[in-house]
Amino acid sequence: MATPPTLLAGPTRVWDRFVRCFHWSLVGCVVLNQGLLEAGDTAHQWVGYAASALVLARVLWGFVGSPHARFVDFFPTPQRLGTYLRALRQGQHPAYAGHNPLGALMVLALLALVLALGLTGWLQTTDAFWGEAWLQDLHEWLADGLWIAAGLHGAAALVVGRLERVRLVRAMFTGTKTPY
Repeated sequence: MATPPTLLAGPTRVWDRFVRCFHWSLVGCVVLNQGLLEAGDTAHQWVGYAASALVLARVLWGFVGSPHARFVDFFPTPQRLGTYLRALRQGQHPAYAGHNPLGALMVLALLALVLALGLTGWLQTTDAFWGEAWLQDLHEWLADGLWIAAGLHGAAALVVGRLERVRLVRAMFTGTKTPY
């Protein structure tokens, strides 16, 4: 059984260099493919493949990486979610050293969306699915979902950082969560 995540007690080294580089590289891929590159172009495809490769590397890192990068540290079990939601209902905002359980759900959703986008994008290049309107629609819906989820993720980082009184966004640059 996994140990419960630790609460933040002071400045804590949380996200290693790999996690931070992964995060900002994935942000770059999403921004490029959602806003700057034409859907279906070769550059769009390769950036999508790069995003998928980044996610696959992050999944691997979730099993062998630094302590707070490991899924066992933040996986949102029903017990962890229940404990966190009860604390929120009581007006408490516990600051976790790693991801809080709702943040962990968002991380997993974002990773799944990027992989689903990579798969549906690749399938569109195969003979079996070339020109299939339903697959193109699904790919576009997933892209819209990713954009929405990424926006919620960014907004939540700002709000949760304020509620928990932690420099959360800064930590994704420095690797260290610092209370204020």
